[in-house]
Amino acid sequence: MSTCAIVGINWGDEGKGRMVDLISSSYDIVVRYQGGNNAGHTVVNEYGKFALNLIPSGIFRKNIVNVLGTGTVVDLEHLSGEINKLKSAGIAISPENLKISDRAMIVFPFHKQQDVLEEQRLADKKYGSTKRGIAPVYSDKFQKKGVHMGELLYPQKIKSHLESILEWKNLILKNVYGADPYRLQDILAWTECFGEILSPYITDTGILLRKANAEGKKILFEAQLGALRDIDYGIYPYTSSSNPLASYAPIGCGAPDLRVDEVVGVVKAYSTCVGEGPFTSEWFGEDADRLREAGGEYGAATGRPRRVGPMDIVATNYGVQVQGATCIALTKMDILSYLDKIPVCTAYEINGQKTTDFPFHAILDEAKPVYEFLPGWKCDISSVRNYEALPSEAREYVEYIEKKINCPIKYVSVGPGRDEIILR
Repeated sequence: MSTCAIVGINWGDEGKGRMVDLISSSYDIVVRYQGGNNAGHTVVNEYGKFALNLIPSGIFRKNIVNVLGTGTVVDLEHLSGEINKLKSAGIAISPENLKISDRAMIVFPFHKQQDVLEEQRLADKKYGSTKRGIAPVYSDKFQKKGVHMGELLYPQKIKSHLESILEWKNLILKNVYGADPYRLQDILAWTECFGEILSPYITDTGILLRKANAEGKKILFEAQLGALRDIDYGIYPYTSSSNPLASYAPIGCGAPDLRVDEVVGVVKAYSTCVGEGPFTSEWFGEDADRLREAGGEYGAATGRPRRVGPMDIVATNYGVQVQGATCIALTKMDILSYLDKIPVCTAYEINGQKTTDFPFHAILDEAKPVYEFLPGWKCDISSVRNYEALPSEAREYVEYIEKKINCPIKYVSVGPGRDEIILR
């Protein structure tokens, strides 16, 4: 296959970064096609442990070109800092192996402030934003008030454009939130400072990717978050502001005429969720605390404790469908080793009716989990590298999930390291 998308099946934080890091050795280009630095893709390899926010997870592989596509939003200051941090760890980053679409949107300081102010205004009805300006910048994009990365290459034009936008944005900050306005000279200074660093990386990613595809090079698309956080098909309004679906990859990469040949859906062996919104199989109390600690379930981008619970087959099956997954990577199997019996949410009960279909988001709060229980394996499986060497109970769990979601499980992760995975 010449193109492949690695995507999240659930609420995000499934382990996409480690899968990109693993699979990218077979690819020439890795593309992030949506989202911004609200992502937290954790990668563990010979260089150490990293939480990548904006930079694609293929950055650790030599001779791979990493692309931030048209559908992404870029905080100039954050990206500059992320580049410096990786360089200090010995990772080679240059305009040769990192490309930024000239049509990607810029996240400005006023976007981040607006994000914080809106969450404060919402109070106990907040959406669970990462407060990194993502929703405001995507909103501005569709109001035609955004600034493209390519405009950094034209200082006089970006100056007049920013002047017009800032006049409008200050009206919102002042009259809606009672906040102080931003000064044009401060925004221009910020833009010039970090724009000078990033300008050499800016290019037309459509030309780059079409040329690569014509030459037979292999392209790997890396999604951020998961299907249930998709702006159109997720648990709205508790979603991201972009489309993490595989079908959006060609549009978001910068070359909408490309196609996706294979879709690897990433699913945890149990369910986790960062942020607000309905989460039917959520655990609370001691059970949740033990699973959270066992799995180290804290947001890579925010540090927030993740909500945890048993595998939700209803939500996972829905995610497999909307992602068009052709195979599955099941991650963190080793974390379940402490359980005597492993619960799996196989259906929802809503107003006395049992369903296996993922419902419209407006009634998700009324859903109650229906569980089945599988036997635990009660032993350390982190050193296993051959599927047949897994305990029979672990294999039963994998095959049970596979049958329920009607999608082959190709990868089984038993640890965070690059080599701690079983290929079926």
